[in-house]
Amino acid sequence: MDVSHLLQKARYWGLRIACAESCTGGMVAAALTEIAGSSEVFDRGFVTYSNQAKIDMLGVSAQTLADHGAVSEQVAREMAEGALVRSLADLTVSITGIAGPGGSEFKPEGRVCFGLAQRGKPSRVETVEFGALGREKVRKSARKHALSLLDGALGEI
Repeated sequence: MDVSHLLQKARYWGLRIACAESCTGGMVAAALTEIAGSSEVFDRGFVTYSNQAKIDMLGVSAQTLADHGAVSEQVAREMAEGALVRSLADLTVSITGIAGPGGSEFKPEGRVCFGLAQRGKPSRVETVEFGALGREKVRKSARKHALSLLDGALGEI
């Protein structure tokens, strides 16, 4: 993933980006801000590792968390939409998942849910099963996928 090209596209379209991260702990924000000049398009990153942080910082519903759990498309949607409302961004991506070790029969290690929200467009969510690759590989794979989602959204404008 060429992050520099992603940022160039956002700059060309005059769009600002924000991210809401749980299991990646700020890795997407770090990747975006690694590039000089990224402040022109990157507004902010929310690292909301705990459920309470998701509620406080992004406005995720406590009921949604209770009904579906933090690792769910419903929470990923609310995270992305909350980041859009609570930032100056035009495009946001969210990540919530189980990097491992651990997981359960119903929510296995390597399951990551993503949300994408953009002003004036319907939000999108998806779940990717990366598998039990180990914590580091799941987190890196999730970062790469989130950047790819942003890049794809910028290519659809």
